[in-house]
Amino acid sequence: MPQSNNADRRYDLIVWDWDGTIMDSTPTIVHCIQQSCRDLGFQVPDDALASSVIGLGIHDSLRRAVPWVDPVHFQKLTDRFRFHYLAKDHELDLFVGIRELLESLRADKYLLGVATGKSRVGLDRSLKHHQIGHLFHETRTADESFSKPHPGMLLELSDVTQVPTRRILMIGDTTHDLDMAANAGVDAVAVTYGAHPPETLKESSSLAHVDDVAQLSKWLKENLTVST
Repeated sequence: MPQSNNADRRYDLIVWDWDGTIMDSTPTIVHCIQQSCRDLGFQVPDDALASSVIGLGIHDSLRRAVPWVDPVHFQKLTDRFRFHYLAKDHELDLFVGIRELLESLRADKYLLGVATGKSRVGLDRSLKHHQIGHLFHETRTADESFSKPHPGMLLELSDVTQVPTRRILMIGDTTHDLDMAANAGVDAVAVTYGAHPPETLKESSSLAHVDDVAQLSKWLKENLTVST
């Protein structure tokens, strides 16, 4: 990605969702939600419902994924989910091309952030495992801020980096990401290779829809700077 002068840039901070945007984890998360319900004898949500909640904090996810389950059982479900996810976590990988894209943006001196529904422990474990923690300037998780689509994570990232919201770009794979961005007054790009299908993503505001990391890289190359 070519170098650019700060005066030419539309954005200074690029914030990423994690699951389904950076890491190819959607099928695993769906499986873990479903298997947790089987373990405890609860009705199992189908793939579409289970994937629709990805990106939310764990408790919000459960409320939407299994609305028929009494919330008194959510802690047990959470424990089972974490048990199954930890058994698979080390097998998950980044989407092809993501590491190189992040490295290129960092080398071009863009600030990079993460806003995710994961827990702090989960995000830190993944950053360490994939050895990309050094690429991100700031990160926020759902257990230390408000869950999406509340704008809290983006507003906190704006405050700590001192980048105004009009100079932030959010990249995510769910309507939760896009709606969080809209609520914060932040531009967003939707990736269609994650949890939410393209027809669902169209329900929320975004500058573009890209189908893979190569298309995302091309869009960023063409749109991060002001045309002259």
